[in-house]
Amino acid sequence: AGMNVTGIENFVCVIYNISFMNCTWHVDMNTSGDTQYFLYWKTSRKEDFLRCQNYMKDNCGRHTGCRFQNVTIEENRKAYFLVNESRNGQNILPYRKTINLYEIEKLTPPLNVTVNCTGVPHSCEIQWQPPRTSHVKRDICFKYEIVIEKK
Repeated sequence: AGMNVTGIENFVCVIYNISFMNCTWHVDMNTSGDTQYFLYWKTSRKEDFLRCQNYMKDNCGRHTGCRFQNVTIEENRKAYFLVNESRNGQNILPYRKTINLYEIEKLTPPLNVTVNCTGVPHSCEIQWQPPRTSHVKRDICFKYEIVIEKK
């Protein structure tokens, strides 16, 4: 039988550079040093959970995050996360979280930005290509803000 209190706080995942994902969490300050965490995830309720292969560790050697590669985002795909916690050989009630993958993607900046200012005062043309993303297929989905500083 497992204990019923988890020491995990602030579980967060971010997808960056199109296919990399980092998941991190904080360990409660009152958690003993012999506690260890094991992260599993899947993108379908029907799949088996996959265990993290690349942990980040704190100064006590506890797992406090995981790095994933080759993560793909399909439209409206959810990810199911499970963190098992073991303390003194006893399993703690696992931490569970469901995340919409498209909501955690940090987009790259726009590509090939060019600025062409003509001789006419206050006349410049700025062009760019949309950022690379694994799941947005239409340029209309992006909104841009341009900040122009006078030099």
